[in-house]
Amino acid sequence: MPADLVLTNATVCTMDDATPWACSLAVRDGKVLALDDTARGPGTEVRDLGGAFVMPGFVDVHNHHALAGRAELFELTFGADKGLAAILDAVSAGARGLGADEWVIGGAWASTLVSTLSQESARHALDEAAGGRPVSLSDDSRHNRWASTRALELAGITASTADPDGGVIGRDPVTGAPTGILLEAAGALVERAVRKTRALTGEQHRQASRRAIETLHSFGVTAFQDAGVSLDILEALKALDDAGELDAWVVSSLLVNDPIFGFDPIGRPLLEIGERYRSEHHRPDFVKIFLDGVPPTRTAAFLEPYLPDDVHGACFHGATTMPGAELEGWLRTAASAGLSAKVHCTGDASVRATLDAVEKIRAEGFADARFQVAHGQFVHPDDLPRFAALGVAADISPFLWVPGVIPSAIADVLPADRATRMQPNRALLDSGALVAGGSDWPVSESPNAWEGIEGLVTRRDPTGAHPGALWPEQAITLAEAIEVFTLGSARATGLGDVTGSLTRGKSADFLVLDRDPFRAAPTELATTTVTETWFAGRRVFGGS
Repeated sequence: MPADLVLTNATVCTMDDATPWACSLAVRDGKVLALDDTARGPGTEVRDLGGAFVMPGFVDVHNHHALAGRAELFELTFGADKGLAAILDAVSAGARGLGADEWVIGGAWASTLVSTLSQESARHALDEAAGGRPVSLSDDSRHNRWASTRALELAGITASTADPDGGVIGRDPVTGAPTGILLEAAGALVERAVRKTRALTGEQHRQASRRAIETLHSFGVTAFQDAGVSLDILEALKALDDAGELDAWVVSSLLVNDPIFGFDPIGRPLLEIGERYRSEHHRPDFVKIFLDGVPPTRTAAFLEPYLPDDVHGACFHGATTMPGAELEGWLRTAASAGLSAKVHCTGDASVRATLDAVEKIRAEGFADARFQVAHGQFVHPDDLPRFAALGVAADISPFLWVPGVIPSAIADVLPADRATRMQPNRALLDSGALVAGGSDWPVSESPNAWEGIEGLVTRRDPTGAHPGALWPEQAITLAEAIEVFTLGSARATGLGDVTGSLTRGKSADFLVLDRDPFRAAPTELATTTVTETWFAGRRVFGGS
């Protein structure tokens, strides 16, 4: 059976233990045919790569692709390195030419700016910059918002508005008036107000997904799990695939609860209709549960308390979004429907609660359901071996915890001995846990897996902007880091049978790089460039 394509004179890293390395790769009908060049025929295209490095396409276990595409195409964007003055300048420029009540939507401001923005004077400055228009700006975690006076009015938020369940409306300590800072579920009030007058069309949702996938291809991502989808996103993915335009394996996570996006429907109504959006390349196979928030705003749930402050006192641990019995119920509901679950946990108490719930579900006989702890920056040592024992994958985002803005913000709210013991990746791997790599893009500014890989190997900021190494004893090897972002993520998402390694019969999803990363300095891994990306035997990025 002749191949459609044969790559020769290459350094092929397969991520398949049976044949870890090869010099050639043969493709037929979009799948890996062989790891040699013997399957040539009269119509076979043969390419001599001149020794170039070839590897499986990256699998991003955690992103919000449609939100990233939407932000690029339809929103105001600025980096988390911007201070208040620069943010106001960006808002002023973005508001120019808008109608009197048109929204300015964008982000992302740094978590370290919470205290700066938590003043009425800052909100008034935002009003002036926007010309009185409604403004909603996300923080770098995308869990929190800063809103203008007009936005608060449209959301029905006043001085007498009670905090919603799972959220906090920031208030001026002197006047009690809303500052515009909205934590967790409080921000969803504004998100719902936005959708009343600024809903995107179906074509715009398709454009957002299409643009995001083009960006992912440029960084070598050929498969990904969207960590929280709306009905609009499901419809866009199905429409793209039906039109032959979805050049990626996509796994969607159906929201059980939604403290930050303001999507509708969620929970059972969404789970009941998710299956109708399944297609050749799109698998709505997971549910997503937010079990806590994020540490910088003290909304993550910890076993030990945060540092004392005037608002929370000295014994505040944070809290989970639901009790253990409710979490068990949702995991049982998902498993009974043949679905798996991704659970957002950033504090060690929420990680333990998830492992406790999974232990009970496993004991009931649900052996096939996949479970992921998403983020899991903090894990109590006693819980490390439980990941492997219970078959729970660790969904990690090294983009977010290498030295930088978010770890600095965490250091402001946790004791130093705890804040610095973040992301125990070496210990997880040594315990036998399945570790999967995700970008959490657009929470991270880029879905470039090489930035995450360098962070895993060096425990340092790949950009060099932030000095120091975070818990360097937890560094892993380059080979392990590449597996985390390929086969590890494929297995965690349920795609291990079709992608993640260059194995005969699997989808021919592969990359051609500008260098052999195993010959590069660890501190230069992030500058590795993808020159070509191939999905199912078709080149979708690069080349001529």
